Amino acid sequence: MPGKKTHTWGYNFPVLGKTIVLKTGQHVHVTLKNSLPELTSFHWHGMEVPGPVVDGGCHAPIYPGTEKKIEFTVKQPAALTWLHAHPCPSTAMQVWLGLAMGVVVTDDNEAKLPIPKTYGVDEFPIVLQDRTFHKDNQLDYRADYDPMGVFGDTPVINAVVKPYVDVTTQKVRLLFLGGSNRREWRLHFSDDLVMTQIAGDDSFLEHPIKLTKVLIGPGERQQVVVDFGKYKDGDVVNLYTDDFKLVEFRIHSFKKDDSVIPDTLFTPKDPEVAPDAPVRKVTMDNHDMINGKRFSMQRIDMKQKLMSTEYWDVTNTNDKEHGMLHPFHIHGAHFLVISRNGHDPYPNEKNVYKDTVEIAPQETVRLKVYFQNAGVFMYHCHIIEHEDAGMMAQIQIVDPKEPDKKYKLMDMKTMTEDFAKEKGVPADEVWMPGMDVEGMDVKGADASSSASQHN
Repeated sequence: MPGKKTHTWGYNFPVLGKTIVLKTGQHVHVTLKNSLPELTSFHWHGMEVPGPVVDGGCHAPIYPGTEKKIEFTVKQPAALTWLHAHPCPSTAMQVWLGLAMGVVVTDDNEAKLPIPKTYGVDEFPIVLQDRTFHKDNQLDYRADYDPMGVFGDTPVINAVVKPYVDVTTQKVRLLFLGGSNRREWRLHFSDDLVMTQIAGDDSFLEHPIKLTKVLIGPGERQQVVVDFGKYKDGDVVNLYTDDFKLVEFRIHSFKKDDSVIPDTLFTPKDPEVAPDAPVRKVTMDNHDMINGKRFSMQRIDMKQKLMSTEYWDVTNTNDKEHGMLHPFHIHGAHFLVISRNGHDPYPNEKNVYKDTVEIAPQETVRLKVYFQNAGVFMYHCHIIEHEDAGMMAQIQIVDPKEPDKKYKLMDMKTMTEDFAKEKGVPADEVWMPGMDVEGMDVKGADASSSASQHN
């Protein structure tokens, strides 16, 4: 954009850090360094890692001028996951300022598939975000704040306003990531060009699905392959959400490629649920509660045995006529979507690992949930302002070998006092988005990531 540079926060970059690529089986060492003026935390969204410290969230704060070292082994199939700030109840503001980045997991199965997979040539991430730019191109989250969720008036794709992609191969693989605070993205091409979906949040689909429209909610990821073979050098194909243009695909001359999308891409494990296992009932209420309660950092809301599989029935209790979609996300786990109001899930939800699912008002979605790591994990709405407002809860995954293990959990009083100290103001003058809600609990390989501010 013309004019002054926008003041942002970012990971190893001014805004929206560069994508990290990891491989299944890789042991990863990460140094998390905070160069910001306030505490932050990291969350590995879609990564199956131990909780609560490695997974991140409010229980793993990193204070200004300090760093935290973590390590984990990648134990999941190929997927597009992501890293973002998670210092509840200030997650939404820090993500809005730029603290997010893609994390691509590769594996041997993907390497064998004859699909487009040369990053930056025929494979491109498309990180979908929106922002409102105020005077001198600056962000002002507090001015834009809405407890129902913040919309920006300008699409920002891969941290770029009005981006384009140079198409130099016939088939292109697009990795869509719903990185907005609130907005759902209803994606389609200008001439309803067919997209072949090959992957969801945490794995490839079992079988590819052909679509002309793709819905991506906050936190969700979808991967598609697009065949531009009918276009000629100089053509432009536009990607839209509804009737708003997002990305130009500029067609160049290319040779017919030999990539193929197989009929079978991946076969997910589908562990059985024990006959005596409880069916978890989770309700998403208003815009600020789970099961009628607002989030408390010190409260464990559910427990589940390590390596066990259970059904969760998640219901959006909002009014059917006037309510809103809630994207439901679970930390540290993957799930299979079993049904929607007792009927089959959408075709592109079948037999694919997910961690985030859109739930309509008065809809109950049954999930088959599996955890392979012990710890304390959050589950919440991924409209980030809803999460900050209290639409979040916690589950402890219990290892039978350590049934009485305790975890050090953050509390709201300590977090508020820490923010106050950093800002040099009394605790009762600290503003974080979720605090506006009445009743909130206010009383092998090496990688390095740094949160910093940029002008």
